[in-house]
Amino acid sequence: MTNSSTSGPCGALLATSDLHISYPENRDIVRELRPRTPQDWLIVAGDIGEVVEEIEWTLGLLSERFAAVVWAPGNHELWTHPSDRVTLRGVERYQHLVQICRRLGVHTPEDPYPLWPGPDGPVRIAPLFIGYDYTFRPAGTATKEEALARAHETGVVCSDEYLLHPDPYPSREAWCAARVAATEQRLAACDPAVPTVLANHYPLVRQPTDVLYYPEFAQWCGTTATADWHTRFNVAAVVYGHLHIPRVTHYDGVRFEEVSVGYPREWRRRGDRAPSGLRQILPEATTR
Repeated sequence: MTNSSTSGPCGALLATSDLHISYPENRDIVRELRPRTPQDWLIVAGDIGEVVEEIEWTLGLLSERFAAVVWAPGNHELWTHPSDRVTLRGVERYQHLVQICRRLGVHTPEDPYPLWPGPDGPVRIAPLFIGYDYTFRPAGTATKEEALARAHETGVVCSDEYLLHPDPYPSREAWCAARVAATEQRLAACDPAVPTVLANHYPLVRQPTDVLYYPEFAQWCGTTATADWHTRFNVAAVVYGHLHIPRVTHYDGVRFEEVSVGYPREWRRRGDRAPSGLRQILPEATTR
């Protein structure tokens, strides 16, 4: 069971995302995810899978192995998928997943932000659930409607349009606006002297989406409302996934870590026979 105590020797803060365990190859990767020391913490930044039973299996396994597990939901966890026996939608589905996490001892965006006992002092780990609002629009489109029309013309349409329901909110962007307001208020109330790691499924800034092969997909990748959070809240690092482009970038001097595993066809294309699935966030690794 997860133990979030900050006493004792300090391990590492590790992260992963986009495990997509419906693929047998990726499920095998999850089976091999293990801490390097008994004190290691793990951030899971969304997209474990689409079926509640698989999400619970994964988080249960990881919570037994790591000293603490911190989860931020991705879009796939929020899908109401035809293959899932759990038919809850929108906020009810998210709250159901939060209750599963609490039963497993996993930290969620609805819980107090835990303090990781870093070697140079504590670091606040803030799992976020923000969503997106179609403001990362492709060039030449001025409205959500234009951006969606462009996506349908090119055949690049996120499955969220059919499977991610915002109930009881009238739209995904309305749900996003509510999450942004509540999260911003919580972060502003934190002690600014304590550095923070922000863990969100989507990048908090637009720049990481500039390398997408299909720019139309960016509209499902975040919100401009979070563009300055990494400079406002004493952020040591930002952890995200979703794009399936694992890399390290810096914006305004702040490190952004994309920690996706991705689909087997993607990690094989990168030359990985099987990715390790873990990225060290803190202490910052001197080599990659």
